[in-house]
Amino acid sequence: MEKVKYLILGAGVSGLTFANHIGVQDYLIIEKESEAGGYCRTKRSGEYIWDFAGHFFHFSHPELKEKFEAITTPENSVYKLKNTKIYYKGYYVDYPFQKNIHQLSKEEMIDCLYDLFEKVEKEKYDNFLDMLYGKFGKGITERFLKPYNEKLYACDLNFLDVEAMGRFFPYADLKDIIKNMKVTNNASYNQSFLYPKQGASVLIEKLLEGIKENGIRYGENVISINTKKKMVTTDCGEYGYDYLISSIPMNEFAVIIDIDVDQSVFSYNQVLVFNLGFDHPSVDSSIHWIYVPSKEVNFYRAGYYNNIIGSDNLSMYIEIGYPKDCVISQTEIESQLKVTLLNLQKMGIITTHKLVDYQAIVMNPAYVHITKSGMEAVADFKKHLEKQNIYTIGRYGDWKYCSIEDCMIDALKMIEHITNCIKG
Repeated sequence: MEKVKYLILGAGVSGLTFANHIGVQDYLIIEKESEAGGYCRTKRSGEYIWDFAGHFFHFSHPELKEKFEAITTPENSVYKLKNTKIYYKGYYVDYPFQKNIHQLSKEEMIDCLYDLFEKVEKEKYDNFLDMLYGKFGKGITERFLKPYNEKLYACDLNFLDVEAMGRFFPYADLKDIIKNMKVTNNASYNQSFLYPKQGASVLIEKLLEGIKENGIRYGENVISINTKKKMVTTDCGEYGYDYLISSIPMNEFAVIIDIDVDQSVFSYNQVLVFNLGFDHPSVDSSIHWIYVPSKEVNFYRAGYYNNIIGSDNLSMYIEIGYPKDCVISQTEIESQLKVTLLNLQKMGIITTHKLVDYQAIVMNPAYVHITKSGMEAVADFKKHLEKQNIYTIGRYGDWKYCSIEDCMIDALKMIEHITNCIKG
């Protein structure tokens, strides 16, 4: 049995960042796929450059921002001020919806304003949907916030915690909404972004440069974790460790470890992603991505890679939400592709365009459902793990809603925490 001080499960952003900064060579990364990156991977097919989902970078952490900017020079990357729209009843409204109701018809704008004045706020809301009605009123909630998030999360919004989206939710009070009618201010945490012209995996390629030779074992699936023996068994062998760092999705991790955990707390959705390459340029070359609240359209979000990196022909990503228990078969994928192309045509996004190439990806899990009981159970589970020198990191390893930068920062904080524990 091979033994290392730090055994890292998963060669995604979190695991690679941890290995890059741990400061010792006594580590090993176990990765079930044949390549590193997790969901931060890129497929390059002819003229098309597609990520596994839309990944755009908004680094604010000084050290991480400096390193990222060093690999994203003006020659190989783009810097954009975000231009995002909501496709609403056949026309576009600026995002976020709640700050741009003045772009609706006069009748709808009056309805939304009236409901804003009549809304009943609370000191404490029962759930995510209760919060939406309380803060934004019926008009805004039922025209956009409720239907869009139902498509995104593929669940009843009463199930989600008030803070399900944390800092990523674009709040706006009545003053913001009224002021925006004359002086546009749609600023958000991701108002501007950097993006490598060769795709998000440029970040992974840079992180791999810092990994020691033979520091990753690819194509190994973890079967079990024995906390008493401090041993991980894969389908290729056994590994001992002093410290175990896992970015395996927590719902999967809980199944393979010898600790009893209530599986029902791990709620999430799946997302079917289509990457589509066409033979014509975009009809509108200025939009970066759009949100689609209508239940008549199968996807909730669509983005334009070509509008971002400046390539010639239309290159898109499409995202469709599913409940976690739904089986997304090849037949379902083919059916949804046909529906997607029809909807893109009805929306005027494609006209005489012909599909040249495409990629279908099933993200499972995709969005974690943040609930009060779930957060409490996860916190208890993590406390129990830490007593065994086991730590979880990453969006899915730590079971939360966060950005790529957050995952990297968490890895750095985890190193600091473990180092301080070792020092006593």
